[in-house]
Amino acid sequence: MSPQSVLYFHPDAYSVNTAQLMGRNVAGHSFLQGFIKHAREQEISAFIENPDFMTMFNSLLHSLGNVKPANVLTWSDIGRLNEASIFYPGPNIDELAWRRSVIGGDRFSLCGITHTIASSAAMDSICAWPMAPIYDWDACICTSQVVKDSVNLLLEKQHEYLSIRTNADIKLNLPDLPVIPLGVSCEQFRFTERHKLAARANLGISPNMTVILFAGRLSFHAKAHPLAMYQALGQISKRHSIALIECGWHANEPIAQAYEEAFQVACPQVRRIALDGRNPELRQLGWASADIFCSLSDNIQETFGLTPIEAMAAGLPSVVSDWNGYKDTVRDGVDGYRIPSYQPAPGLGDSIARRFELCGLNYDLYCGLTSQLIAVDVIAATQALERLVADPSLRTAMGEAARQRACSVFDWVKIIPRYESLWMELKSRRMSYQNRFGIMKPIQRPARLDPFTIFAGYPTASIEQDSQLILLNISEESIGTLVERLDVFKSLKMVDFASEIHLTKQDCHRLFQFLSDGPKTVGQILALAPKDSHSQLHLSLLWLMKLGFLAIT
Repeated sequence: MSPQSVLYFHPDAYSVNTAQLMGRNVAGHSFLQGFIKHAREQEISAFIENPDFMTMFNSLLHSLGNVKPANVLTWSDIGRLNEASIFYPGPNIDELAWRRSVIGGDRFSLCGITHTIASSAAMDSICAWPMAPIYDWDACICTSQVVKDSVNLLLEKQHEYLSIRTNADIKLNLPDLPVIPLGVSCEQFRFTERHKLAARANLGISPNMTVILFAGRLSFHAKAHPLAMYQALGQISKRHSIALIECGWHANEPIAQAYEEAFQVACPQVRRIALDGRNPELRQLGWASADIFCSLSDNIQETFGLTPIEAMAAGLPSVVSDWNGYKDTVRDGVDGYRIPSYQPAPGLGDSIARRFELCGLNYDLYCGLTSQLIAVDVIAATQALERLVADPSLRTAMGEAARQRACSVFDWVKIIPRYESLWMELKSRRMSYQNRFGIMKPIQRPARLDPFTIFAGYPTASIEQDSQLILLNISEESIGTLVERLDVFKSLKMVDFASEIHLTKQDCHRLFQFLSDGPKTVGQILALAPKDSHSQLHLSLLWLMKLGFLAIT
C-alpha cells in the first residue's frame, strides 16, 4: 500500500541533541512527536537520500516512543510514492522538484514549510520556485500570515524581473501557500501546583517573588535584543520583588559577556537565573517556575516564534512584541499583551541590502544591523509587565485563557489533521490533472543533461550502434587469460572506484567468446542481452575499450 504522507528526513531538521540548538530544531522535533501520535497513517514513512541517516531515523523514532512500523524510502522506491506528499522541512522545495522531474513532475506532491526566510539561501529558494518544475499540487506551508505576505512579495518581485528579462507577461507555476501555525504538545507543559513549588524551591525562589521567563536562544543580533526587557524589569524592580529566568544558550563567550554587560547597566538589582535551554530537564524547570513569559523579539529571522505557544500551553500570560508570527498567537489583552514594534519605512534599508549582496556582509551582521533599527516600545512593555506583576488574579485569568487557546488551536492534535487535509487536497489536484491531461513525461533539468550530450564535441567520435569492435590480443592469449587479466585490472583502485559499471566475470567471458571470431557491431553485441540492459552494456563496452581489451575498427 502506498503511503499518503512521507517525511523527508535529515537529522538536522528533527534532532534537538545539538550544541547549536535552533528554533527550527525544536519545532521539527515537536512536529515529529506530534505526527507519530496523531497522524492517521498506520506506519511512519521517511524519504532518506543518505543511507547513513537510516539508523538515526530509527533511533529517533524509538526515543519518541513510536510503536508504528517504520518505512524507509529512497529514490529506488519512487514507484511507491504515486499517492504521497513528501513533507520537506524547509522552503527549498525547488531542488527536490527538479529531481522529481526526471521521473515525472506529477508522480507525488511536495510540501515545504517556512522557518526563517531572512537568509539568502531561503530567499533564493523562494525566488527559484517559478523556474523549477513546481505545480499547484505542491505547497509551502507559511507559519504565519505576515510570512505569507513576505513570500508573496518576493514572488511578485521575481515575476516583475522575469517579465522584464523575457519581455513577456509570463505565467508562473507556483506552490500553494496555506497558513498553518507550528504546534505544541500541550500535555508536556502541564504543571501541578506541587510541580511549581518544587521547581521554585529547586531554584531558590521565594513564594512572594514574581518570576518572568525568557525562553529561547540568547542572541541579541539574531533572536531578540534584550535591552528593552532589561529596562522594563529595571523599572518594575523598584516596586516589586521579581526574578528573571533566562532559559537558553549563548553561541559564544563574547555574546554571553554582552548580555552580562547590558544586564548590569539596565537592571543589576533584579535576581537573574540562567538555565541551559538545551537541557530538556532545565527547560521544564524554567516553565514550571515562571509566572509570566516575556519575549520582545525584534529580529527578521524570527518567522513564527514557538516559545509563545509553549508559554500558552504552560498557562502563562505573555508579554511579547507585536512582531511577525507573534501577531497570530498571543491575543492582546486576552492571553497577555503585544507590545508595539517599529521599523524604518520601506526603501531605507537599501544600503543594508546592497552590502548583504555585494560587500560580504554575513547573515549574522545582516540580522544584527536590521535589529538595531527595530524598536520595541519600552514604556508599553514596562506598563504591561507592571500590570501582570501587580495583579496575580489577572495573571491567572490570562494564563487560563492562554492555556485554553493553546489546547484548542495549537496542540498537535489540532494541527496534524490540517497538514493531512492539505496533503489530501494536493493529491486530489494531481489526480485531476492526470485525468485531464494524462501522466506527465519526465523532463531533464537543463543544467543536468546527459554528460555525453553536453560534451558530445569533446571526443574524436561517439560509439554508435553500427560501430565495429574487435577483441584485442586474442591471437596471443586465450579467452580465459584475457578474463583473468581483466580481473587484475578491476582490482586496481583507479578502476575499482567505478565498479558499478563493471561487467561480471561470466559476462566478460561470454562477450570475449562472441568477439573471438572477428569484429562485431555494437548493435550485434547488444542483441545478446535483454533490451532493458542495453544502455548499461553499451557503457561497459566503452569501459573495456578504456582498459585496452576492445578497439574500434
